Amino acid sequence: MEWAFIDGSYAKAHQHSSGAASNQDEAIGKSRAGNTSRTHLAVDAYGLPVAFEVTGGQVNDCTQAPSLIAKIEGVETIVADKGYDGEGLRKQIAQQGAKAVIPRRRNSVEGNADLDRRLYRNWYMVESAFARLKHPRAIASRFDKLNSCYQSTVAMACAFPWLSM
Repeated sequence: MEWAFIDGSYAKAHQHSSGAASNQDEAIGKSRAGNTSRTHLAVDAYGLPVAFEVTGGQVNDCTQAPSLIAKIEGVETIVADKGYDGEGLRKQIAQQGAKAVIPRRRNSVEGNADLDRRLYRNWYMVESAFARLKHPRAIASRFDKLNSCYQSTVAMACAFPWLSM
C-alpha cells in the first residue's frame, strides 16, 4: 500500500444506548456533545477503509493512533491532520519504514518546510470515507448498547466500499 490516511469522527449515542448490563467498557463516553463514541479510521489511497477502532467519545485521536498505525503494514506514507502531531507518533511511523505527512501545530518550534503539501491535499479522502461510512443511520447515531454490536455494524459498513472494487 502506498498511502494511508488516518482520522477520527464522532457518533452521537442514543440516550437508550448507554447502561448495558456488562462489566466491559462499551466505548460510550462523555464529551461536549453528550454521550458519544469515536471511530478512528485508516483508509488507503483509494479511500477504502483498511483499519478502524471504536472508543469512547472522550478519547483523543493521538492516543489511539499508535495502535491504528500498527494495524497498517507495508505502507510508504501516512497522512494525518494536526491532531496527530507528536514526536512519539512520528518516530513510530519512521520505525515502520514510512514517511509521516503531518502538519505541525502552530506553536511548534519546527516549521512545515518538510511537509509534502501536494500529498496532504488528498487528506480529504478520509473525510469522504467517513461521509460514506455514516450513510447508514445505525452508524451516524449509535443505537447499540454493546461495543461488539456497534463494531460489527461499523465493520459491515467498511466492507461495502470494497464490494464495488
